[in-house]
Amino acid sequence: MTDDRSPEYLRTLFCIGVRDTFFAAGPDERKAVFDESRRAFDDLGGRFGVRVLGTMDDDESMVGPSTGFPWTCYILADVPDYATVGRVCGIIRDHPVGDHQLWHYFTVQARVGRQLFFGNA
Repeated sequence: MTDDRSPEYLRTLFCIGVRDTFFAAGPDERKAVFDESRRAFDDLGGRFGVRVLGTMDDDESMVGPSTGFPWTCYILADVPDYATVGRVCGIIRDHPVGDHQLWHYFTVQARVGRQLFFGNA
């Protein structure tokens, strides 16, 4: 058995939930949240050295707020170090949307581990 895991990155699953305040917002405010979310998470590779492996959004089969598992959407990425995991999570804390930050509408949790030794091909 070979071990393809590299100590050079942390396999990280960013789990993002949608809060009640998003669903209580009007159409213009929700559009602003969508637009700012795109801007906030744009170019994670260039900004943080993060290699995004995939994303998943289950908003078609999950309706309403998610404050815990199962989350609404996910970003699976290889992240250079633990401090960068915190910086990516900080996007939710720091990025503005009108008079609020994204955390007013979303919550984030990061699961940090390593690549699984099977199922990668």
